[in-house]
Amino acid sequence: MKAPLKADLQALLSTACQSLLADAGAADAAPAAVHIENTRDPAHGDFATNLAMTLARPLKRNPRQIAEDLVARLPEDPRIERVEIAGPGFVNIFLSAAAWQGIARTILDTGADWGFDRSGASGRILIEFVSANPTGPMHVGHGRNAAYGDALARILSAAGWTVTREYYVNDAGRQVDVLTVSAWLRYLEACGETVTLPARGYPGDYLVTTGRALCDVHGDAFRHPAAIVFADLPTEPVEGDKDSVKQGQEHYLDALIGRARALLGEAGYAQVRDFALESQIATIRDTLGRFGVAFDHYASEREVVQSGAPARALERLRASGHVYEADGATWLATSALGDEKDRVLYKSDGAATYFANDLAYHEDKIERGFDALIDVWGADHHGYIGRVRAAIQALTGRDDALEVTLIQFVSLSSGRMGKRSGNFVTLADLIDEVGADATRFFYLSRSQDQHLEFDLELAKSQSNDNPVYYVQYAHARICSVFGQARAQGVAVPDRADTDLLAPLTEDREQALLKLLARYPETVATAAAQRAPHTVSFYLRDLADALHGYYNAHKVLIDDAAVRDARLALLAATRVVLASGLGLLGVSAPESM
Repeated sequence: MKAPLKADLQALLSTACQSLLADAGAADAAPAAVHIENTRDPAHGDFATNLAMTLARPLKRNPRQIAEDLVARLPEDPRIERVEIAGPGFVNIFLSAAAWQGIARTILDTGADWGFDRSGASGRILIEFVSANPTGPMHVGHGRNAAYGDALARILSAAGWTVTREYYVNDAGRQVDVLTVSAWLRYLEACGETVTLPARGYPGDYLVTTGRALCDVHGDAFRHPAAIVFADLPTEPVEGDKDSVKQGQEHYLDALIGRARALLGEAGYAQVRDFALESQIATIRDTLGRFGVAFDHYASEREVVQSGAPARALERLRASGHVYEADGATWLATSALGDEKDRVLYKSDGAATYFANDLAYHEDKIERGFDALIDVWGADHHGYIGRVRAAIQALTGRDDALEVTLIQFVSLSSGRMGKRSGNFVTLADLIDEVGADATRFFYLSRSQDQHLEFDLELAKSQSNDNPVYYVQYAHARICSVFGQARAQGVAVPDRADTDLLAPLTEDREQALLKLLARYPETVATAAAQRAPHTVSFYLRDLADALHGYYNAHKVLIDDAAVRDARLALLAATRVVLASGLGLLGVSAPESM
């Protein structure tokens, strides 16, 4: 939905432009769209356009003269107070107070969907986000990804898209084996065995809980004496050359995984694996639920593999000449399609790489008929973009199917995090500390392509410096005024006609109305630029305007006409505040 006043002015200017070009015999020089922008300085009007200057070359005339002709041909509209020509040919448009008052009327008439396009006419779009490995709890970096992806989905839905949210569960591959053996050792520990955790395993306390639960449910079904579990395993190195130590530790871990498979058998190993996975996925779902994030679909890497999709994709790629063999491995020639180098699909031992499974998954996304795909990844996945796009192009012939947004890292004002150390801050911890609302708003208070330092103390403070508190308090303050009005027997308008709004002529009232008028454009921009933080910025500006207005002008006064007009203005402001907070997944409290 376009900003109504701006869209109407564009239509008027387009009419004037077409008339001018027709008379000049240059109808084919008409611009595809008339550009009009909000002015920053009220002395330059409410809106300005450089249309005259864009027509100067095709018409071979002075742009200021063209501007004069455009203004002369501009259809009359009672909302336009006056039009001025400035500088080399800018057309500045000044609107009447009544024109801005009409914004409040439109907002109250439309309600919660004002500024939105719910048609779905933009097409079907799939957003895959979070997709954290189910090997442990979500950390604060995952939280920023979740807040961004969910807010973007809400914004795109409000901008005319039919949106599907998807989480890709990486429940296949070596990391799942590492999870399985780590959980099994914690299970043995819960059963009374003395075990030593491998250096390259998952050491977090969360698996202590999983191990105990596994013991509670299955008793001694998977128990084996520790002496047998660790007998004759290779020595796990702890000192020496860094690369050699790492290689030796991974070798030891592989041997331990093999021992678990041998002792448990494939059926028992699968039970332990599935128990551990389901436990971690349940924790992730619970955390996301507390964070207000819901997915329409959870896709499984294991199901992708079991469906045979990677093998089928390989045959299609081989048939089209994009695959070759070298060094015992199977390669995809992605360098011919823009990637920096070719990539391995199947290793020399015949095992599929994660990339092989992932390209089959992305092909499945496209085959489901989405008009656009958005993947939201961590910034450390930057190097992965080229190969996935190249693979999609090789499989489908499309080079525009995938859009990737990278989320920069998060640091906490109170310290650092590191997943492998077992000493990291979980998203659940952060929500417990500052609340879901503050967590989401702070994540969305800066562009996703910028590093974010999360100030815990500020997020917990009840002060105007805390942006989420400041915006939520604006909404609560309006609700408080309405409560006071009702206590005095004054009805709060839920609709407003021209006469009711006529008293809204004060500078702060007009400024607040002008800011409300920009909301549809803000939503559209946030969707087009994939930038939820623009809504956050807008809400802070709106809250600032509301607080400034409230402090300067009393609402519940004896003059009933002015009082009711101001109540209607506050009602319209409350609609937009609640709407914008809703797009960010943040609540709009009635009291604080």
